[in-house]
Amino acid sequence: MMKIVVADKDSVGSDMDYSLYDSLGEVTYYDDKITEENAAERLKGAKVLMINKSAITDKILDDAPDLELICEFATGFDNANIPACNRHGVKVANVVNYSTASVAQHTFALLFYVMENLRHYDEFVKNGSYANQSHFCCLDIPFHELDGMTYGIVGMGNIGRKVAQIATAFGAKVIFYSASGNSTCTDYERVSFDELLMRSDIISIHCPLSDKTRNLFDKEAFDKMKETAILINVARGAVVSEQDLADALIKGKIQAAGLDVLNPEPMAKDSPLLKIQDSGKLIVTPHLAWASTEARRRCLEEVKKNVEAWQNGQPRNIVN
Repeated sequence: MMKIVVADKDSVGSDMDYSLYDSLGEVTYYDDKITEENAAERLKGAKVLMINKSAITDKILDDAPDLELICEFATGFDNANIPACNRHGVKVANVVNYSTASVAQHTFALLFYVMENLRHYDEFVKNGSYANQSHFCCLDIPFHELDGMTYGIVGMGNIGRKVAQIATAFGAKVIFYSASGNSTCTDYERVSFDELLMRSDIISIHCPLSDKTRNLFDKEAFDKMKETAILINVARGAVVSEQDLADALIKGKIQAAGLDVLNPEPMAKDSPLLKIQDSGKLIVTPHLAWASTEARRRCLEEVKKNVEAWQNGQPRNIVN
């Protein structure tokens, strides 16, 4: 039977049923990552490796001479080190479009949290202030409607399109910037990056990390944005310079930000973002936008299909 190793289970969730892989071959499961220290032992004789966050290196591949296929529990595959895999003749398969609904939903959860200062009002009620006042509401921090705003999107792939549909349903005017320059989308107005920065009331990021997008949002970008703008990043942490974002929020260059991704992950203990304790300015969630129960189930099922297709000589979702 084909030997298969499943690693990084702790990053996909202990509430998932991994027994769906048992029919594929001789499967060994690990909660933690494959590393240079444990690869030789764990990957001995393995032909297929399933991972999420394990960083693949030349040494790991040297220690796994039988490995033929790496399956990502994700759409992103920057951890797989494609050049190294190519040198060792190892193919990499990812999962596409499994988390679109989940990420789009979380995009707006982050947005409305800061846009309407929900923590402030929740605390106002729970600390007894509302019960102790004579009138029926509290309006000390005004908020605005998404209807009529300009919603800018960076990256018009599956998730970007879903977000655009939702923003449009709320009455926003959607514009977008194609980070790759290869977008064929004609449903929404395509603009330059500078125009997106200057026109948008809200910007959400849905592009891959590449040489073109690394630190795309830096001091220069924040200086061009509206002071009332809100930034949402659910793509990759390194697309945004954390120091420059922190400075922009502290100095009032932009109004607020919602982040689900950081650089590095987990969050650096000395991250400049930790200086911002005002939840009306900043909300950070621990890279969970992709991880609805339904999305994680779809992810596991799609990885199984990738392995089955490989076994049947019809590879699917190969990225290299």
